[in-house]
Amino acid sequence: MEAKETSWFETSEMLAEFLASTSLLFDSWRLCNSTYTNTTTVVPGSFAIELVGDVGYVCFSAIAAGLNLNENQLMGIDKSLFSSLKGEDEDSPMVHAGFLHLFLSVYNDAEFQNKMLRLMEKCKAIIFTGHSIGGAIASLAALWLMSLPTHHSAMSITFGSPLLGNESLSKAILRERWGGNFINVVSKHDIVPRLLFAPLTMVGAQLNNLLQLWHLSMTSPQFGHLASQLSDNDEIREFHRYILAHVTAAATTTTTSQDESMRSLYRPFGSYLFCSIEGAICVDNTSAVVNMLYLMFTDSSANSSIDDHLRYGEVVTRVSQQFLTKGFTQGVHISDDSSYEVGLSSALNAAGLGSQVHIELHGSVAQQARKCLMEAREMSCEQNINSGDLTILLAKRTPLRAQIEWYKACCDDSDDQMGYYDSFKLRRAKRDCKVNLNRMKLGNFWDKVIEMVETNKLPHDFHMRGKWVNASQFYKLLVEPLDIAEYYRSGMHRTKGHYLEHGRERRYEIFDKWWRERKVPAEESYKRDKYAGLTQDSCFWARVEEASEWVKNARTQNDPHKLAQLWENIDRFETYARRLVDSKEVSKDVVAPHSSYTMWVEELKELKSQSMQMSPRFPGYLGGEGSLSSIL
Repeated sequence: MEAKETSWFETSEMLAEFLASTSLLFDSWRLCNSTYTNTTTVVPGSFAIELVGDVGYVCFSAIAAGLNLNENQLMGIDKSLFSSLKGEDEDSPMVHAGFLHLFLSVYNDAEFQNKMLRLMEKCKAIIFTGHSIGGAIASLAALWLMSLPTHHSAMSITFGSPLLGNESLSKAILRERWGGNFINVVSKHDIVPRLLFAPLTMVGAQLNNLLQLWHLSMTSPQFGHLASQLSDNDEIREFHRYILAHVTAAATTTTTSQDESMRSLYRPFGSYLFCSIEGAICVDNTSAVVNMLYLMFTDSSANSSIDDHLRYGEVVTRVSQQFLTKGFTQGVHISDDSSYEVGLSSALNAAGLGSQVHIELHGSVAQQARKCLMEAREMSCEQNINSGDLTILLAKRTPLRAQIEWYKACCDDSDDQMGYYDSFKLRRAKRDCKVNLNRMKLGNFWDKVIEMVETNKLPHDFHMRGKWVNASQFYKLLVEPLDIAEYYRSGMHRTKGHYLEHGRERRYEIFDKWWRERKVPAEESYKRDKYAGLTQDSCFWARVEEASEWVKNARTQNDPHKLAQLWENIDRFETYARRLVDSKEVSKDVVAPHSSYTMWVEELKELKSQSMQMSPRFPGYLGGEGSLSSIL
């Protein structure tokens, strides 16, 4: 049997089963519903917090005073709140300006801050949730918490939420591997998740009327029938056709031929749980999500597109019941012995696109949906294949790494007693050139790995797999000292600035992050009885180079304030380096008799001696805080 004929939609299947078999969906919707039915909280910008077992829930109201949704304006995110979301493209991550302002109004509320602190003290897992516009605020809240240096896990579960941001935001979330933390539940015909595919300025009046109608229907269920009655008019039917046209354009792949007025800057992110009467299907590929938003909307009416936004209570109940009674045989679950075609048909049925009646009426739509899901599946298979191929390529790079290890051992035991870093920096032997070539080849390999991670060509948990975390860390500790040596050998520091701020390759910063976020069991600290094989701070030699310049400048600096700053920097590095050496966190090349670090220590001793002798030149430094005598 071919690879594609095994169980498919593995990730989506597990996610859908997880949601349906736990109380997460039910508890999330119950809290969303409470923001409508509890009259004490039905105010603009309100939120509700609840602790269920060891899981905290934070829900945001969909009622938004002053929100002008018909302006599709995007604005850059606040880097101080969302520090992890950095754009690598020409465009930076941006979100809907109105939604961001709503989130900030809640975030800046002292009550919200205090309640969140208390909640974080009680639990480690927090679910942010919301219906409609409240869902967009919930997603921003999840992004905020995930950007903090905290051990709390965060997830966003939204119901009928509009799109939030641009393609750069979607890519940034993929780069951080956060896609699985965002679950967007979408009823088949709900118009709200499709709204921002269209410019809303021309239909602002209809949209604002609908928002008021939805809020009235949710807060006062006795008026719920008004939604169906008021949607049955020409104005609303025209509004529905307008949105459908733009959703269709968004799903069109040949964007170069599109009318500029039909293009949308908004793109989805995370996993989408599409729900119909027949079942549910989970899709996490961005292109597939856009296509499914279009394909499942093609047989909608003005009436159903408005009603579906109000029926998430029924959706949640139905999804859970279908899992309990059928195991999702009509949904996303595919048994181990199911063929690829049976699984595909089952998924189409779950999306409400596979029935015989639907095929007869909308045959081309069913064919497009089948193609869309097949391509999403093939991409998933391709990710696993790419991962396997990279493992083979990594093995082929082992000789390059081994040659550098051998080179290091030779340098550390050389008669010149300079050590690994300084020997490569001077480049006196033919073997140095070979090592330099290996250094560049390994750098190209790891850059390719990162490019594949960031373009979603590898499994979502690739960066957390022990094999790759450990391999990248070993590469960084072994090779980055050579990169630093090359940087200073070629004089790049004189034109660009020092390595740490201006020369460090981005790959090393990414590997630092992988290493920090690795999952390891708690271990008791231990004391080394011999020097490490590799210095545990891969940037140690860059710090030595900067410290050498500080010592050089301190010899000639006559400005007391600048001299004090130089001594403060020198003292800080000296303390740091001594701690590393004393704990044997450095390789033996660091303490080689003729290494740059050993030379720096000797120069510092000489400078201190000279400074004490010349201190009368600077009377202000003879005593008191910040004086030379206090520093030395």
